[in-house]
Amino acid sequence: MLRINDLHVNYGGINAVKGITLDVPENEIVTIIGANGAGKSTTLRTVAGVVKPASGQVFFNEADITGDPPDSIVAKGITLVPEGRRVFPDLNVLENLKIGAYIRKDKLDDDIRWVYDLFPRLKERSWQAAGTLSGGEQQMLAVGRALMSRPKLMMMDEPSLGLAPLIVRNIFEIIREINRQGVTILLIEQNANMALQTATTAYVLKTGLISMKGTGSELLNNEEVKKAYLT
Repeated sequence: MLRINDLHVNYGGINAVKGITLDVPENEIVTIIGANGAGKSTTLRTVAGVVKPASGQVFFNEADITGDPPDSIVAKGITLVPEGRRVFPDLNVLENLKIGAYIRKDKLDDDIRWVYDLFPRLKERSWQAAGTLSGGEQQMLAVGRALMSRPKLMMMDEPSLGLAPLIVRNIFEIIREINRQGVTILLIEQNANMALQTATTAYVLKTGLISMKGTGSELLNNEEVKKAYLT
């Protein structure tokens, strides 16, 4: 579904991504793990059209989308759940969800029900200001907002960051459920253990380069990965 080919990205005066190539097959959960500063977030932001690459190509369903603007990327079926949630704090939950559907002109009722089925807690807080939600609830809202554009591919940047272990397990179960319902997932996650347990395919990104690839279970049991990311 998504192919990144020899991607180079300069970000903030740094050569952040140094020629990576990776594939995200349809209906899979693919994860990228690595240390802070490895280039993970920059890769997602480049696919999303927020950052322009220095060279290389990004293909989505065989169409070249390299350098396309973010609204065009969303319209093609790709959404990004950003690190830090970035909900609109003064708007209520329902208003935040509707913003996620800004490119759509059709009725939203079915999709709002879908999000509320996935996240019953959001339904209970439909009229509550997003800024007053807990961290876990804000993460649920960020995911729900991204789903409102009916994405084919959802990219997620550190969805478990700052959350309690019980909430983290809940978020990852929701990620699996979204995938079961037909949304392909590209996941960046500091919690390498949970990410590798969840992913079908995994990449290790090290200082802007892919240093390892395998199934989630293969990397979960790899001694080098255990030493670097699972201790």
